[in-house]
Amino acid sequence: MTPRLPITRRSMLLGAAAFGVPAILAGCGNPNTQNTQGASGSAARGTVTIGSNASDEIPKKSLETVVKAFTQADVRINTVDHNTFQENINRYLKGTPDDVFTWFAGYRMQFFAEQGLATDISDVWQEIGGDYTPAFKAASTGSDGKQYFVPFTYYPWAVFYRRSLWEEKGYVPPTTLDEFTALARKMKADGLVPLAFADKDGWPAMGTFDILNMRTNGYDFHISLMAGKESWTDPKVKQVFDTWRGLMEFHQPAALGRTWQEAGQSLAQKKTGMYLLGMFVAQQFPEAERDDLDFFTFPEINPQFGTDSIDAPIDGYMISAKAKNVDGAKALLKHLAQASSQNAATKLDPGTLASSSKADTSGYSALQKRGAELVSQATHIAQFLDRDTRPDFASTVMIPALQRFVGKPDDIDPLLKDIEAQKANIFR
Repeated sequence: MTPRLPITRRSMLLGAAAFGVPAILAGCGNPNTQNTQGASGSAARGTVTIGSNASDEIPKKSLETVVKAFTQADVRINTVDHNTFQENINRYLKGTPDDVFTWFAGYRMQFFAEQGLATDISDVWQEIGGDYTPAFKAASTGSDGKQYFVPFTYYPWAVFYRRSLWEEKGYVPPTTLDEFTALARKMKADGLVPLAFADKDGWPAMGTFDILNMRTNGYDFHISLMAGKESWTDPKVKQVFDTWRGLMEFHQPAALGRTWQEAGQSLAQKKTGMYLLGMFVAQQFPEAERDDLDFFTFPEINPQFGTDSIDAPIDGYMISAKAKNVDGAKALLKHLAQASSQNAATKLDPGTLASSSKADTSGYSALQKRGAELVSQATHIAQFLDRDTRPDFASTVMIPALQRFVGKPDDIDPLLKDIEAQKANIFR
């Protein structure tokens, strides 16, 4: 089993806080493919291709803007729908991948490095290492001690709400599960859907499981469960689903037919009262209304663990093992690691925070400043369910299992037995 390299508050504070699809689409003149040349017009290192999952409008524009400032090569961005990219990443990397590809820190980075599907970029880290805290370097390091990933941005998960609506209704952020439930009942009585919720794409419900498990059983149990070392039929896990089932009456109905963007828009339109999601929910708010967006960390369930843990995934870039232009790809990663590149990205994308410790945070919105503060105060930081476990387990087992639970929340025991049986076949 690949060893975990967890990010903790202590390590964060040490430094500060059948895919081949992109190549095929590029050859076919895909409208999502951008030929982006550096400002100087230099192509000294030929062309570098990026396989990108930044398919939503704001992150897509953010990447294009950052890449335009790269002057050492021509860059071609091959954009594929986020979910399609993620679910087919294994076949993509074994097929004809781009030079550089968007991916995630931690376990999932380590997994592909261990499979020999990523290029060692320890030499890049010799130049950029001073721009990152030890925690970010740890999250970029494989089980062999080498670096394979450059962190770009990150974002915390929390419960988001519209400040003006809450002031109008007299709502106050809850600090315990009982208070949270009482607030949800009050919202329901006021004619609101208490919790915006969507799981059409499979992954959003993972965030709810993560936080309920960490609040109930603690970070260490959660990470051990993700690593296949705990049983899904353990009463501790059943308790998580029982708690979640008790909250289902407050969830936005028909979640399996709704995208996270649509759920985010319902929050922006004041049709729902709260939304547990990543800070990227801000992308669904008109710019003039983003200052009205606020959040609180999910409340305490078990006093033993309080609110010491959160999800705060790190997004960044890797170089595929089959890269055709390794020198150009490494030059691009050095560019992406620069504080100026990340400053440009976080300015365009209000739902992200810069990973570089040298980034200028003075221009952060109030929401971004609060997000950075939340992360710095957390004792334990998880990367998200589909990044903290094996990709085959996350995709083939957990996505359908959680969707099954959302559709039939009373069917817990058979569900957990099925998950455990499949886990046993994967984690061998």
